[in-house]
Amino acid sequence: MVMSPSRPQQATFLGTGWQPLDLPTTPLFGTDGIRSRAGELLTAPLALQVGFWAGQILRQQQSGAIVLGQDSRNSSPMIAAALGAGLTSAGIEVWDMGLCPTAAVAYMAADESTAGGIMISASHNPPADNGIKFFGANGTKLDKKLQANIEQALRQGTCPGIFNPGNQWGITKQRPELVKHYVDFLHQPFATQHYLSGMRIVLDLAWGAATQVAQTVFEATGADVIIIHGNADGNRINVNCGSTHLASLQAAVAEHEADIGFAFDGDADRVMAVDRQGRVVNGDYILYFWGQTLQQQGQLPDDTIISTVMANLGFERAWEKLGGKLVRTKVGDQHVHAEMVARGAMLGGEQSGHILCHHYSLTGDGILTALHLANWLKQAECCLPTLIDQSFAPYPQRLKNVRVDSREKRKTWADCEPVQTMISKAESAMGDQGRVLVRASGTEPVIRVMVEAADAALVNHWTDTLADAVAKHLAD
Repeated sequence: MVMSPSRPQQATFLGTGWQPLDLPTTPLFGTDGIRSRAGELLTAPLALQVGFWAGQILRQQQSGAIVLGQDSRNSSPMIAAALGAGLTSAGIEVWDMGLCPTAAVAYMAADESTAGGIMISASHNPPADNGIKFFGANGTKLDKKLQANIEQALRQGTCPGIFNPGNQWGITKQRPELVKHYVDFLHQPFATQHYLSGMRIVLDLAWGAATQVAQTVFEATGADVIIIHGNADGNRINVNCGSTHLASLQAAVAEHEADIGFAFDGDADRVMAVDRQGRVVNGDYILYFWGQTLQQQGQLPDDTIISTVMANLGFERAWEKLGGKLVRTKVGDQHVHAEMVARGAMLGGEQSGHILCHHYSLTGDGILTALHLANWLKQAECCLPTLIDQSFAPYPQRLKNVRVDSREKRKTWADCEPVQTMISKAESAMGDQGRVLVRASGTEPVIRVMVEAADAALVNHWTDTLADAVAKHLAD
């Protein structure tokens, strides 16, 4: 690294100055770590310094190694190398698991020998994007205060209690065998060896992290498994496949007359399912089915499920008819987790298929969720279409994304008076028969517009009208 005499406020480490970074004024950490197009905000120099300062902050919480994993994106090895260099320069030992699901990193981060974990992935985003997700020593998403401390140190070039290892540099150890420990963990909740025997299941692995383990895991259950998009491919990860593009999964389930199909996102921390009729089983349905099971077993405290503002009203009202309570949070699994902890709840998640069941794990795990849903279907001894028919009818709901490249405009969108005026008109027009949710994505450069109402025509009209207003007044 190069000395920077003009920037004396930058950190000095063993006599070497950090190269100053051109950072945006808006926060680096969004709803799921640091995320951007690789090579723009997310560069090797940034990852290097993020690694160093994260190492400094995390080692103050607990000693031990940092677990590192990545998805299949072409930029992931570059970011992993830079993060590893930063961590080892802070005196941290790195356990590099290589290609693996995010949940594998979270699971290993909870090992008593570690100080936390880092996953390199942009989840469901397109191939050109990437991201850095942090986990604490308990295997949950890193506390917001610690994220803020890392960002502050990155911007200021210093932090309290900075550690100078002298000659005690950390080293990176390649630990792909740790993925097997995670695979063993996935099967632990199920009593029998071939608990899905007789089922036919289609898996869409999205060319991503699920390709490392999902086929092996599901074949071990005794199921007849059909794989699509099953190789690790950084050029095609999430492209017209996976949990956000279900058409190919729907076609495969119909073609093979499968019992159920599952689609994972790029890092396999979320899952969506489809039945043989092509109907989508999203996070609302998964929470409803899993909630019923736990409720019947007496394992759902206060019959409460935690979800987000995106949860469908049809789901909420059906759950209330079963004597349950649905508590909504802001979008983001960390908000769901925090509310679950605060209330002592055991089940929560998002409509997008990010599900948390604290009976088994403290973080979202698409593969674990799929195993439980398939096992529930097997035990029900009834076809999935019938079970969907017996659950609930969702209110018409439409989500439209408007690209807004300016981070500042996304952050301050709520100050845009014309957009707020149009939102008020929509809410007045629908009254108590509908609702509007407009928010800036924390993972993509978009403003999300969602409208839900009993009348599909109202949904379409106001979704388009509001999206047009956002595009006119906020898009570049």
